[in-house]
Amino acid sequence: MALHGLARLFERGIERVLRRDGPPILRAYRGYAEPGALVLQGRVLSSVRRGEAQAGQSAWTNIKQMVSLFVTTEVDGVTVRASGVTVQSDAEGYVTLRVPRPEGVHGWIEVPADLPWSEDPPVCMPVLVPGPDARFGVISDIDDTVLHTGAHMLWRNLWTTFSGNAMTRQVYGDAVALMARLSEGGRNPVFYVSSSPWNLFSFLERVFARAGLVPGPMFLRDLGVSERGLIGAGHLDHKGSSIDRILAGNPCLRFWLVGDTGQKDAQVYAGVVSRHPGRIGGVILRDAAPELAPATQDAIDAIEVSGVPVQVVPQFGKLSARVLPAPDEGSSEGPETGSETGPEEQPAKRLGQVTGQGREALQ
Repeated sequence: MALHGLARLFERGIERVLRRDGPPILRAYRGYAEPGALVLQGRVLSSVRRGEAQAGQSAWTNIKQMVSLFVTTEVDGVTVRASGVTVQSDAEGYVTLRVPRPEGVHGWIEVPADLPWSEDPPVCMPVLVPGPDARFGVISDIDDTVLHTGAHMLWRNLWTTFSGNAMTRQVYGDAVALMARLSEGGRNPVFYVSSSPWNLFSFLERVFARAGLVPGPMFLRDLGVSERGLIGAGHLDHKGSSIDRILAGNPCLRFWLVGDTGQKDAQVYAGVVSRHPGRIGGVILRDAAPELAPATQDAIDAIEVSGVPVQVVPQFGKLSARVLPAPDEGSSEGPETGSETGPEEQPAKRLGQVTGQGREALQ
């Protein structure tokens, strides 16, 4: 039997064990804006209990809790409704709704969505709408760029991912400072693109909030099993297509790309620079791999030849001015990138609330 066939049988067995009699629930992901539309993202799952991470709990407890994130019972064919738009969840439970974008509303806003037959209150779907004063946007990788993972080594990546929890995973202090500086107090939108699966969204959200990392929409990967094989785009395809969507949704903004040298970010970004001439203002890479692979060096050279400044540094505090956006004389850029402020010293950021006028416009 093919590998994907065995995986499908395992998945079906888990679903039978974990399926609950209760109604499905809608889990909200962070959405983003396109010209004329708000893009809401979420997933319909059955109700499964999961324990909250506690400081000092054992690695074995962490592993069990992390595994539970991947053992989901998604529900397909469920109708989800928001702002007069209805869609049905797909085979893996995912939903994407494009609802009308109201005029004059920007920042973090919330759009209520519900399951029409359910008596539960609507779920607030958060969406980031860049304001007219945004100077540029930021697109950042996650693993080994802002979150210490060791993703360039498979077994280290797996151990770090499964043996840690939301209280112990390390967000780089220099990444927190860099994103704060680039976002200019939330004025400039920040997006996170990763090959990590959507199963880790809530976990990453908690880790980022604890560290005080600037919040932003996440573009994670759909991993699953179907009758035809494993579901999920490849690393390069997923990241490249996600960045293409972000640029298409913000046609008036240039973007700075932030990544690392451990997982082919340079190759992905070189492709983006080639496909979108004039849209990328700079490329920043953390030196995360033991040595620079020839393909990575070739990609860096290609970016530089195109005229886009690129810099590889061991710490973001060592960035030169040539790769950073020019400062805006009328704004405060926040902490310097060299700040060593740790995660525990940064207050958790919460999604902004919609004003009464804005909320009415979204109903």
